[in-house]
Amino acid sequence: MGRIFEKRKHKMFARYDKMAKAFTRIGKEIAIAVKQSGPNPDNNPRLRMAMQNAKGVNMPKDRIENAIKKAASKDASNFDEVVYEGYGPHGIAILVETATDNSTRTVANVRMHFTRSGGTLGKTGSLDFLFDRKGVFKIERTASINTEELELELIDSGLDDLAVDDNEIYIYTAFNDFGAMAAALEKKGINVISAEKQRIPNNTTELTEAQQEEVIKLVEGLEQDDDVQHVYHNMK
Repeated sequence: MGRIFEKRKHKMFARYDKMAKAFTRIGKEIAIAVKQSGPNPDNNPRLRMAMQNAKGVNMPKDRIENAIKKAASKDASNFDEVVYEGYGPHGIAILVETATDNSTRTVANVRMHFTRSGGTLGKTGSLDFLFDRKGVFKIERTASINTEELELELIDSGLDDLAVDDNEIYIYTAFNDFGAMAAALEKKGINVISAEKQRIPNNTTELTEAQQEEVIKLVEGLEQDDDVQHVYHNMK
């Protein structure tokens, strides 16, 4: 009985940690969007997307509103978006997107994670060519959506690919078509669960299970850092 309780408690804390991290990440997205184009979502597409992503992870409405107000105040921190690149264990390429108000702290923390794993932090731009930047939109799969018709309708808005699973539809666009696709989905009244600009590897490297665990440990360590927004890698 005690072991079962401990396992449940561990899962509960892990779920709360994941939710807290998601709230922190999206809070920074909101802050950056407000600093760039103001607190009015009607005139700020990036803020609208950030707010939609917040709803997608069940971020409370009052917390979203507080994040916008805080970002609009004169005393709010300015976050810089910085990308770090390096090689993790077994030559796996890793890109780390951050939003930071102290780049000295952030680079030191990122370098520490790479060093502890036996990896190396590289120069900016040294690994970018290994990844394609794509816009990825996740929408709910409903009976009213005909995926074949939707695919045809979205081609002119930059659709690259469309993938379907049991409950969701994933729409992929080129990086430069992200705004056009967001506008097209909004115009059609389609509810977007999340919208992100992701880095998708051109090729992947296959590792043994033990080697994968080493890479996953590095990735999870990076993801726990409050300055880190996203981590991408080319491990299969």
